[in-house]
Amino acid sequence: MSRLVHIIDDDPSFLTAMERHLKHAGYQVAVYASAQELLDRSPSDSIPSCILLDVQIPDLDGPALQKQLGELGSTLPIIFLSGYRDIPLTVRTIKAGAQDFLSKPVSSEDLLRAIAGALAHHRSTLDLQNKISTARARLATLTPRERQVFDLIVRGKINKQIAHALGTTERTIKAHRHGVMEKMQVRSLAELVSLAERIGLLGGASDIQGTA
Repeated sequence: MSRLVHIIDDDPSFLTAMERHLKHAGYQVAVYASAQELLDRSPSDSIPSCILLDVQIPDLDGPALQKQLGELGSTLPIIFLSGYRDIPLTVRTIKAGAQDFLSKPVSSEDLLRAIAGALAHHRSTLDLQNKISTARARLATLTPRERQVFDLIVRGKINKQIAHALGTTERTIKAHRHGVMEKMQVRSLAELVSLAERIGLLGGASDIQGTA
């Protein structure tokens, strides 16, 4: 699988050295002389990637870029690099979601370890997003009645209660329940509830009005 590292630094010699080192380590690399340059190129979130970001870059600095990327919905993990140790800044960026904070000069071992961790984190994020997208696509295949049954099942209602709520028979609910499990591609109630939680469907009351 492709692994891409975005490097943002206003020091051309540092960019060149880092690009060479990371390519030698087997990574794809994209370099930017400014935060705005990265924003203009709109890096994709679709493959495991991370950002190596110098804290003090002209115009839009590291923390400001971190904030802007967050507002744009970016999931790319950020590893900050700094030429000086600033504990409050480190804490602030980590609290804001930074993956790591490294001081220059950074050892090759520490750098590669941080990058590997960031890419693993992003890979997990992408996997979760894919699972959510798949679950939502399956949910969209349910009929209106199956969706009502689904909503009640994941809230712990048994067939008798669902039949009463929807004004139908337990036998009919059993058939709908089978259809729900089949279309959602799950084999147990626990799996169905876990899926509902994953796609954010257990936060409010279900609408159980309507007819088959």
